[in-house]
Amino acid sequence: MSIGILGKKLGMSQLFDEQGRAIPVTLIEAGPCRITQLKNDDTDGYAAVQIGFGETREKLINKPFKGHLAKSGEDLLRHLCEYRVDNVDGLELGGPITVSDFEAGQKVDVSGDTMGRGFAGLQKRHGFTRGPMTHGSKNHRQPGSIGAGTTPGRVYPGKRMSGRYGGKKITTRGLTILRIDSDRNLLVVKGSVPGKPGALLNIKPAVRVGAKPAKGDK
Repeated sequence: MSIGILGKKLGMSQLFDEQGRAIPVTLIEAGPCRITQLKNDDTDGYAAVQIGFGETREKLINKPFKGHLAKSGEDLLRHLCEYRVDNVDGLELGGPITVSDFEAGQKVDVSGDTMGRGFAGLQKRHGFTRGPMTHGSKNHRQPGSIGAGTTPGRVYPGKRMSGRYGGKKITTRGLTILRIDSDRNLLVVKGSVPGKPGALLNIKPAVRVGAKPAKGDK
């Protein structure tokens, strides 16, 4: 049963199919993760599995976090993630979650933070067209009118303007796993995923078309 797994984006490459067509793929180092907590209806009011990924140094975590991790194993983990499940039967505290829990051809949803681009203008952030570039024009990349004059005399909330671009969590849905390398903990996923190389990713089985995500999942 594949509940989900945490991983790290390594970068993009390409594969060739039988017709010789190039297929863009993303290489993800997924797991191995450790089950750090099991929740059930009796103790927590809902059933869920919490997993940890990525080793870290002792001085980078506090004592409560270290005590929580000690219940499932000795290794200190950096990232935690929780997945809602119907029940936790067959799962064991401290047990491993690896790429072997997935299979080639399976559809997955991949979540992560997009690449941050800092403060960006309207053309880059929202795709606005620019103003004239000749004949004395002074509004090459300016926004133009952003609202009325004295009535209402303010800029409405939500107006598309310059500002921070990127660096937010998104989910790319319905990606296909093309290959799995259990020896190197690799998932080869068709297409692109959020983030730059080294970014933390959350990979979980795809939500069926028309179905709503489980409560707590985004």
